[in-house]
Amino acid sequence: MIPDADLLALSASLTGAGLNGTPEDAIVRDFCERANAIGIPVDRALVLIDTLHPVYEGRLFRWGQDPSQPGSLEYGRTVVPEGVTLGEDEQRAAANWRASPFFHMLTTGESLLRLTEQHASIFPVMQDYLMGGIKGGVSIVNRFGPDGIIGEMDAVYSSWMTRQERGFTDAQIDALARLVPTLALAVKTTALTRMTGTLMETYLGRDAARRVLSGRIMRGVADRIDAAIWFSDLRGFTRVTDSAPEQVIPLLNDYADVAVSAIHAHGGDVLKLIGDGILAIFTAGDRARACGAALSAASDARRAVAALNARRAHDLLPVTDMYLGLHVGEVYYGNIGSLDRLDFTVVGPAVNEASRIATMCRSVEQPVLVSQAFAAVDGMRGRLVSIGRYALRGVERPQELFTLEPGGSE
Repeated sequence: MIPDADLLALSASLTGAGLNGTPEDAIVRDFCERANAIGIPVDRALVLIDTLHPVYEGRLFRWGQDPSQPGSLEYGRTVVPEGVTLGEDEQRAAANWRASPFFHMLTTGESLLRLTEQHASIFPVMQDYLMGGIKGGVSIVNRFGPDGIIGEMDAVYSSWMTRQERGFTDAQIDALARLVPTLALAVKTTALTRMTGTLMETYLGRDAARRVLSGRIMRGVADRIDAAIWFSDLRGFTRVTDSAPEQVIPLLNDYADVAVSAIHAHGGDVLKLIGDGILAIFTAGDRARACGAALSAASDARRAVAALNARRAHDLLPVTDMYLGLHVGEVYYGNIGSLDRLDFTVVGPAVNEASRIATMCRSVEQPVLVSQAFAAVDGMRGRLVSIGRYALRGVERPQELFTLEPGGSE
């Protein structure tokens, strides 16, 4: 028997790890090392937890594996919405999941499954373990209650393998059954923290997420900042939606991906996706650096859109182009909205002006238009060319507008 004092001490260390936000792979590694120290001969361990992520279904954590393999990694979809086609690697991963002890346990409702040599004919993964010298093990599923489920995150799955002859003893399996729920809770706690950050960045933007997570959530609290403002949308988007509605979402995703990637690569923050439109800001210690970053992002986005159009045209898919307005000025950046629904964004005349400039692209047949204030920033005029003075709706005085120097986006 394993002394209760040792089990309590290990359980307490797991609780502390969860409260401290220790990374999951470190939690699993420490657990395995301490389990061995108190007489539970774990040689291989695998812990999985699903999450909410736009690309990955979840994360897995390993211990005792080949040192050339990472201790943690994201895994793709094993449950796929109707109409979504998986690639070959994803199909293989989904097939492996359906042939795993975990899937079997979900089907049968079991929470603990003792694994022996006889299971090699049922679960292919057990064959791999036996070839690696494993003699037996146990798989455990710690399910969450209905109020604890978030998306596909409904359980922590774990497997524990040993090279001990005849596998784990009954007492060792009993000890794991007592300890693993606390480990599962620690892993879930850390996973929820990471998931919160991921969701915040995905739906609010990187800088806005950092500000909200730091506690700036009070309604009406906003900072007055100086920023280069990006407002873009797609040319002929309504035509595409009318002529090929089934292509709308893939088209939006393709063009948003290249634009957002360019913005992020140059330090910008995407604050809002409005249909086919993107609102982003660039901030820096001075206007020259912010505007320079925005202009470089615009050039990269133009090149990326051209490459995307070539690929989509080759695949006989509808293509479009991006209209972009750039402006610079002071804006209010913070929480705006009702008591029940807030948005962390920027507002102010400069934002409205950037939108008006983007709209003007259609009238003057220019893919990129830059405001007079933006062009007046040190270092910008050499990269821009004037297209004349224009009146903007809602803006008091006509102003000179600029576009990228010919060849600047190629």
